[in-house]
Amino acid sequence: MPSGSAPTARTRIRRLAERAVYEQAALYAVLDAAYVCHIAFYDGTSCHCIPTACWRDGDYLYVHGSNGGRLVRQLTGDNEVSVAITLMDGLVLAKSAFNHSMNYRSAVIYGRFEVVADAQEKRRLLDGFMRHLLPGRELQARPGNDKELAATSVLALRLDEAAVKIRDGGPEDDAEDMDLPVWAGVLPMQLMGQAPLAAPHNTVAAPDYVQTWAGRNVG
Repeated sequence: MPSGSAPTARTRIRRLAERAVYEQAALYAVLDAAYVCHIAFYDGTSCHCIPTACWRDGDYLYVHGSNGGRLVRQLTGDNEVSVAITLMDGLVLAKSAFNHSMNYRSAVIYGRFEVVADAQEKRRLLDGFMRHLLPGRELQARPGNDKELAATSVLALRLDEAAVKIRDGGPEDDAEDMDLPVWAGVLPMQLMGQAPLAAPHNTVAAPDYVQTWAGRNVG
């Protein structure tokens, strides 16, 4: 998905096309703000849509899971997938029920996942996952040992075929509704960190990145 690339038949946004963004930077911004994606696939019998943790590194979206898990088995079976991510930014309240909306940033990616086979690359990527969750965590948490690494699959989805859709701004009321005595505007939303809760067996002081978690915008 080079900067400014043309949409494909699958990624071309037709409904409210003015909200479509095909720039690589916009896609990366949505992925880098997300912790969870939803992966849709057909297993030969029925359709499924599974939420799972995700992170970006370079031109790939990554997920991980147990080698024996259903999701990993399906994604390593040459299945085409569609991956969706949505970040909510606010409720848009119009004077009429019909014109209510939401502010959001969303991305949809198409393709096939590939298995990351190289052990050193798996370690590097899983360190990146820790860093994505909370920068600095990868320097303190015990990394996976050989047994844990062998039991974990890391899967990569190239970001060649993707589109972003963004809605931002206030309500778009009809002219005939402008004088209605109804409040109109935006109720902004943010995903915010709350006060950390230490585990009962914890015996060490909270590091800086934990102490500053409360109140941080994490989405």
